[in-house]
Amino acid sequence: MAGAYLIGIIVMAVSMFVQWRLKSKFEQYSQVGLSNGLSGKEIAEKMLRENGIFDVRVVSVEGRLTDHYNPQDKTVNLSPDVYHGRSVAAAAVASHECGHAVQHATAYTWLQLRSKMVPFLTISSRYMQWVILAGILLINTSTIPLAIGVALFAVTTLFSFITLPVEYDASNRALAWIETHGIVTQREHEMAADALKWAARTYLVAAIGSLATLLYYVSILMGRRD
Repeated sequence: MAGAYLIGIIVMAVSMFVQWRLKSKFEQYSQVGLSNGLSGKEIAEKMLRENGIFDVRVVSVEGRLTDHYNPQDKTVNLSPDVYHGRSVAAAAVASHECGHAVQHATAYTWLQLRSKMVPFLTISSRYMQWVILAGILLINTSTIPLAIGVALFAVTTLFSFITLPVEYDASNRALAWIETHGIVTQREHEMAADALKWAARTYLVAAIGSLATLLYYVSILMGRRD
């Protein structure tokens, strides 16, 4: 039990560090103006066009680091700092989100699999923690509720790991495109790669944290069955 708590504390500490580094990196690279003077919106639209994608809109959404691609309504959603920004950070984020649009247009396997899991995750996330809590409270009576909760959490963990290749591939597509199309200089490319590297690490830490939590619940379930 003590080991599980220790792992949880370590994962939490690493997650906080990665989040801090991510924010500091984007703050730093948001201050570095892009040599070609293009905004995030212009870069996104250019990347979409040059990949033969004409049915995806680039829109601005409120918030900070709220950037995402929505495959349902085919929109690349950029936060104000990215949408209007003309910095290395804006270029990195805008092209990364367009990387997801390219994945969608080319039927990238991992993105398709993740999209198919979303409806189930949306429903299970509403009840999963309550089922697990009930399972722990009732474990001396029956292990079935906890087993169901563990199964639901296992799917969530699987989803977090499936997300990894989706995110890393989108970054690789983005970095390759901004380099080959002269969007950034070599120095700017290195900074963009550094920013996206830390963004990807947030997903990696989240996946590891989910796995550690899953193993903790499994240990409770197996301990009771023994």
